[in-house]
Amino acid sequence: MRITDLLKSSAIALNVKAADKQAAIDKLVALHEKSGNLKDVKAYKDGILKREEMGTTAIGMEVAIPHAKSEAVKAPALSAITVPDGVDYGSPDGAPCKLIFMIAATMDGDVHLEVLARLMQMLMHEDFTAKLKAAKTPKEFLAIIDEQETAQFPEEAAAPAKKADGYQVLAVTACPTGIAHTYMAAEALQKAGDKMGISIKVETNGSGGAKNVLTAEEIAACDGIIIAADKNVETARFDGKPVYSTKVADGIHKPEELINKIVNKEVAVFHSDKKADSSSAQVGGESFGRQLYKHLMNGVSHMLPFVVAGGIFIAIAFLIDTFAGFAGAANFGDAHPVAHWFKTVGGLAFNLMVPILAGYIAMSIADRPGLLVGLVGGFMATSGAFFANIGALTGDAAAEAGVSAAVPSGFLGGLLAGFIGGYLMLGVEKLCSHFPRALEGIKPVLIFPLCGLGMVAVVMCAINPIMGVINTAMNNALTEMSKNEALLIPLCALLAGMMAIDMGGPFNKAAYVFAAGMLSTQTDAAYMIMAAVMAGGMVPPLAIALSNTFFKNRWTEEERRNAPVNYIMGLSFITEGAIPYAAGHPWPVIPGCIIGSAAAGALSALFGCKLMAPHGGVFVFATMAGTWYWYIVALLAGSVLAALFISIFMKKVEK
Repeated sequence: MRITDLLKSSAIALNVKAADKQAAIDKLVALHEKSGNLKDVKAYKDGILKREEMGTTAIGMEVAIPHAKSEAVKAPALSAITVPDGVDYGSPDGAPCKLIFMIAATMDGDVHLEVLARLMQMLMHEDFTAKLKAAKTPKEFLAIIDEQETAQFPEEAAAPAKKADGYQVLAVTACPTGIAHTYMAAEALQKAGDKMGISIKVETNGSGGAKNVLTAEEIAACDGIIIAADKNVETARFDGKPVYSTKVADGIHKPEELINKIVNKEVAVFHSDKKADSSSAQVGGESFGRQLYKHLMNGVSHMLPFVVAGGIFIAIAFLIDTFAGFAGAANFGDAHPVAHWFKTVGGLAFNLMVPILAGYIAMSIADRPGLLVGLVGGFMATSGAFFANIGALTGDAAAEAGVSAAVPSGFLGGLLAGFIGGYLMLGVEKLCSHFPRALEGIKPVLIFPLCGLGMVAVVMCAINPIMGVINTAMNNALTEMSKNEALLIPLCALLAGMMAIDMGGPFNKAAYVFAAGMLSTQTDAAYMIMAAVMAGGMVPPLAIALSNTFFKNRWTEEERRNAPVNYIMGLSFITEGAIPYAAGHPWPVIPGCIIGSAAAGALSALFGCKLMAPHGGVFVFATMAGTWYWYIVALLAGSVLAALFISIFMKKVEK
């Protein structure tokens, strides 16, 4: 979504005189109202002021970006003002703000994060901000933004430069969450191609779906395709072309090397035995371990929306009951009718997370036939059904029927269901590959579903009792941990520290997936672990930003210029903002971030902070059970500790 799509001339005011921060906010809100962006002006303004209470939205360089996600917003929009005399906005560098954008975001989606990220990328260019401050008319102001946006994001304004018969190199980037790595890799590959004089087009498989999609004509004309992805992408369309598959991190750090592999014809031709809509074909000689990782991440990426939305709804239910005076009630979260509604809907989303995880792991392995076995296997894992109790009876119902009570095998059982179901279906497909051609039409609608359903039912009935015991033991252990700081705090410190080891890589994902998966247990310990893990993921970008702000002589001019965006990325729980700094200065950035993240996680657990929403950063702090301001103390302590460690051990930059 382009900035120029969100900002109207009527929402721009130039050369404004604002006595203080409040006056600037009033002016920006009034511009939103004038442009018809709001349903409830007071509610939206309250949201802006509430966000400012958590900390200033000034980012330095004479710029501020106040923002609020509110039901009072009709559609995502921007307003903007220039203040030649400046206004004190509490900027981290102490400078008065002369350029202020205000984001109005709806409750659905994460448009505010996309707009924040894009604005920050553009505002890092000082000549661009200088032009905006000097603009004479709203029309000129918009034209300056359009020019800069077109220059920085040319793929949205026009197709990249082609060779005569198409692009020389094509690429696809994808990461499990589809937020940061996906686009960082795409940008790195595009820049490397431009620098090398190689025409390249990059398709991004982000959280909003595939963008800049490669066409059949472009695939036919190219010399080869790079797949930089940590989850499976559609590959059968590349049949007969040289294809090199690698992790998304290589797309970020080794773009020229990847392009050279295609240009120098060092890549083998890929042959698919799948149909053109397949997503499971393997390319590039990937190891079995990496294939397992990609299958897991495919399941996790589809599961996350259910966990995030469900977690936030459940957290809102607890908030409502707290405000309604039911904090000590036995049915806390269900006491007030409105809270009961939120808790029920959130619970439905949560109950689907394990089947969705299992279904999409199996689908990643065996394509569409795998979806049925994965989903059913996942549901059986959550119910705990087994041979003697296929109806998953519990409590008195099981006793009356004379059978043992069903014990859900939970998240771990769902993982097994996904992998076992997927590979079972691959076996079925191979066994059926020798059937007469006349049966091709009934295989996907009759033979595969029947065989797959029967096999996964038998397997899950066999393993559910075992996994149920393990799941129960794990839940009991988590419950005991929540009562014992000596056990819980070290675990939270470890998981939070893992978030900073590779900042989006396997260690980071392992910690995050464990924390998100444990939310299904709905225990205090699981909520405390999730809070610690989020704090651990927020520390690295914040530490980088703080170090660049207060220890300028440790960083180059370019690093300092790019650093302010890390305030936004850190507060939004996007750890990847610290990657360029960690790559350029492994020592002391990585050890410093690990220490700071671990400290933040330990303090979060010590303060008893609990989080039901596994994503969102500062935007979900209000839903936190307990005192959210102690969580901010833990986050700040970890960030400052990491920033100090990095700055002390970084050598001063020679002028």
